[in-house]
Amino acid sequence: MDRPDHILIVDDDAEIRTLLGRYFEKNGLRATAVADGRAMWQALDRGAFDLVVLDLMLPGDDGLTLCRNLRAHSDIPVIMLTARGEETDRIVGLEMGADDYLPKPFSARELLARIKVILRRARSLPPNMRPEEESEIRFADWVLDTTQRNLVSPRGVVTPIGGAEYRLLRIFLAHPNRVLSRDQLMELTQGKEVDALDRSIDVQVSRLRRRLGDGSRDAAMIKTVRGEGYVLSVPVKKEPA
Repeated sequence: MDRPDHILIVDDDAEIRTLLGRYFEKNGLRATAVADGRAMWQALDRGAFDLVVLDLMLPGDDGLTLCRNLRAHSDIPVIMLTARGEETDRIVGLEMGADDYLPKPFSARELLARIKVILRRARSLPPNMRPEEESEIRFADWVLDTTQRNLVSPRGVVTPIGGAEYRLLRIFLAHPNRVLSRDQLMELTQGKEVDALDRSIDVQVSRLRRRLGDGSRDAAMIKTVRGEGYVLSVPVKKEPA
């Protein structure tokens, strides 16, 4: 029998922790709930989790700091809860590596639906993104190691890359020199249709550009095609696994 997905809830509101924990377990998930960043790291050290629900406003390190530090060494999916629902909070959360966000107040049912979408997406890459097809992908003097999920710069600097940023880069590398619309990118990376006001794909593209050297010649790798979308405009070479 398959084990239930294990969700780590990080929120300083005891009522929310209790409500979500009970709701998730009632719907077939396993839940662990903690109140702050220190407890989050302790929980992650003790066991394996499939997704983190992370509140923005926490005592000590806030959710943005925790998300950034978590993303530095793990690609575990993160859903950020934002109390204010401000666009700036959502954008910064995505820039720190969150996979999705949900403004408070929210329904547990909607959160559960988003969790299922993200977990399904993380486990079902498109056929041309399956890791067994290539171990290294080379483009414009960069190398993406798909086995270790490391990105190697032209100077040989190795950095981990995960979450939404990794999925977006894989999509571009799978379709070089082809214009991909925002709708296509949203569907392939997030498994949902684009809302006219949802700028998360633009935020993620901007974040990926900075990773690849915004402000230098490398910034031209991912070009904006006005009215159509984005295109990776460099040759791609794939090394078989």
